[in-house]
Amino acid sequence: MRRLRHEEIPRLQPQALSEVVRHPITILMENIRSAHNVGSILRTADALRLERVYCCGFTPDGSHRAVHKAALGAQDTVPWSHEQDALELVRRLKLEGYTIAALEITDSPSDASILTEATFPLCIIAGNEIMGVSDDLIEECDLALELPQFGVKQSLNVSVATGVMLYDVVRSFRSMRPSFIASI
Repeated sequence: MRRLRHEEIPRLQPQALSEVVRHPITILMENIRSAHNVGSILRTADALRLERVYCCGFTPDGSHRAVHKAALGAQDTVPWSHEQDALELVRRLKLEGYTIAALEITDSPSDASILTEATFPLCIIAGNEIMGVSDDLIEECDLALELPQFGVKQSLNVSVATGVMLYDVVRSFRSMRPSFIASI
């Protein structure tokens, strides 16, 4: 075994992004304080070729200088927008046919294994580092995706939790849609 050199790693070229299908998954970041967390989530969204990222409330968006430091250019390869009103956005996405999922610990937890083809397109809400996903958004959610915690702490860092869940969700989606994999 050897580590691949940078030029040996297979990857999509930025100019080809407009020609490929993105996974039908969006992320809504609600009032995330840390620009570094936002940049990290944007990088994960690029790695998984997600459809879009929404920065809501006071979440810094892809134009923020500190986001660039963690995103390392992903702010230029992932479609993103800033939406002040997350509740209005969630309601609009539901009308467009999205399933809405909170990445949150709730009284009715689920994981990516329960997702079906009908679950997509999917919008996953990642909440504030301290308060989590707000109650008014949880009320609008169709399900809660939870990462089990086996230690003393009750949660992971928001960018870590989002990344772990997104990889799980994308794997689940791709296992249901072999034709999607072949079309890429």
